This record gives sequence, C-alpha cells and structure tokens, in this order.
Amino acid sequence: MANSKILLVEGPDDKHVMMHICGNRGIPKIDKIKPIGSVEKLLENIPVQLQASNEEGDVVGVVIDADTDLSSRWQSIHDRIRNLGYQDVPGQPDPAGTILYPPAGTYLPRLGVWVMPNNQTPGILENFLQFLVPGYDTLLEYARDCVTNLPQQPFTSNDEPKAIIHTWLAWQAEPGRPYGTAITAKFLDPTLPEADLLVAWLRCLFYPDT
Repeated sequence: MANSKILLVEGPDDKHVMMHICGNRGIPKIDKIKPIGSVEKLLENIPVQLQASNEEGDVVGVVIDADTDLSSRWQSIHDRIRNLGYQDVPGQPDPAGTILYPPAGTYLPRLGVWVMPNNQTPGILENFLQFLVPGYDTLLEYARDCVTNLPQQPFTSNDEPKAIIHTWLAWQAEPGRPYGTAITAKFLDPTLPEADLLVAWLRCLFYPDT
C-alpha cells in the first residue's frame, strides 16, 4: 500500500491557497488537504491524525496560524507532539518550516509544521498572502491605510489582515477573486521568496528524495 500524504489546515481558504500554490509550483500529489474548521479543532486533531497512521513512511503536514502569539501557539503544538513521543522538538518553530521524524519502533508519521505567516512572526494566512503581492504594486499600502483609517472597525485587530487583502483583491482587474484563483491569475505571485520557503518545506516534507 502506498504511504499516505495528508496536509491538515484550518479552513477552506487555507486549503485552496495550498492547492493552488502546489499546482503552480509543480509539487507532486498530496493525497488529502484536509480543512479541520478552526485553530482549536486543528490543535485537537493533530494527535488524532498522527495516531491514525498505521504504516511506516506516512507523512502528515500541519499549516496553522500563529495568530497574536507565536510562542503560545508553538507551545500548544510542541506539548501535543512531545506527548506522543516525538524527540528533539525545538523550542521555537524552524524558520524554514519544522520537520520531525517519528520515534524508532513506532508507526507515527513524519511530521511537518508550518506556522503562518512565516514561522517567525505573529499573524495569519492573510499576512502570508500579503507577502505574495508583487513588488511593483502600489495599491497594497493604500488598502492598509484605508482599513487602518476606517472611522469604525467592526472586526477585531486579528482580522485586520483579512480586511486588507480582501480590499486589495477588490481592486484587481478581476475584482474579488478567491485567494486560490488569485494565485493562479498571478494577482498574487507564487514565485516570490516567501512562497519559495513554503514550497521548499512542502517538498522536503512530502517528497524528500526529489
């Protein structure tokens, strides 16, 4: 039986971003990109998915938002995977994406964790998407100013990056494209350095011999 390759993400937006980046960058097949529903549910599901592995060589990746506190988010992940027996779990996420190998004598999978936006700063998927705005663009900063200077902000500060990227996408040649198709349309550039790091992590995790 072929080894399974599963990528756990928070929601549908994360799923479509990962699908379109993989497609645009030629990453071979990942068997399932699985949206769990929320960051809390994703944290709860990590041990469940890891313990469901029943064949040597299985691989599980996790893409999760740091939100407002990167250290706290990482500690939540760290404790869960250490409790399952993974060794040498770093105190902070690897800037290039964390990859851990299963303890000897177990059927636990190879495990990768990417903490959005870049394993180094607080933030969410939409902060990462802002990294993919082409350098010649003049509208992103204007979108930030518009959102910041709203007379009333009905959203939380944690959701501000979402408001910014949706505002920016509304001003493109095809306004309001979803995140994934905005990548395929090259409104968001999947070849920029920040995407290179994510793509390198995905390749190293799921296809280390290629």
